[in-house]
Amino acid sequence: MTDQLVERVREALRVVIDPELGENIVDLGFIYDIAAAGGAVRIKMTATTPGCPATSFLREGAQAAASAVPGVVSADVAMTFEPAWTHDLIAPSIRASLGFAAVN
Repeated sequence: MTDQLVERVREALRVVIDPELGENIVDLGFIYDIAAAGGAVRIKMTATTPGCPATSFLREGAQAAASAVPGVVSADVAMTFEPAWTHDLIAPSIRASLGFAAVN
């Protein structure tokens, strides 16, 4: 049940779109961890940089999206910049569309 709730929250977070990159925060690799216990959900996420002007928008969007999932009693979203986000965290299916080519 907990794993199912985590997956439902992960899917719900896909509605949160980074305004600069135009992609959802899950595929951009902004979500570092989702944990659930007894309906309480804790999300650890990041943004592209500590100075990203969309940080509050993204955090609030994640909290609202997670809170709307049936079975979620509370949603806590913590921002972290450790480890730092890199374009390597972007889902391969959209990395090239954003102009991040693989470097070998």
